[in-house]
Amino acid sequence: MCTFGRLPIWAPCELCPPVEVHLGHFLRHRVRIENANPPPNTVEVWKTEEKGSDVNLALHLLNDAWSDAYDCAVIVSNDSDLALSLKMVKAQHQKVIGLVMPGAHVRKRSVQLRQHADFVRPIRPGMLASSQLPDPIPGTTIRKPAGW
Repeated sequence: MCTFGRLPIWAPCELCPPVEVHLGHFLRHRVRIENANPPPNTVEVWKTEEKGSDVNLALHLLNDAWSDAYDCAVIVSNDSDLALSLKMVKAQHQKVIGLVMPGAHVRKRSVQLRQHADFVRPIRPGMLASSQLPDPIPGTTIRKPAGW
């Protein structure tokens, strides 16, 4: 059973400790890359990169394990860059680690992450769809993007 500060995972939200969100950021810049169908030999494209999220998550996971701030960590990621931090938490602190893997129905699940997890769950499209707010959100004019 996973607990948050000794509360069961199914405890009402008002009993659970606050959730902390640590964001990374995106960089967008022009780069020249090799063209798959030359000529020309190279083409200029926009490259968008997400920076900092995996490092932030790994550091907080390790720091919170060292300070014994959790019994069970549930990581929402399929990023194999996190594998070493999960391995260290398991080896040094014997914490329970769960993985919730987005895109698991269309992408291969990270073997590197799975080998350090106590349990793995996919985020299935139906679960994601049923978790969204209604469109429009009642009492507002806020609507979902058409592609959702």
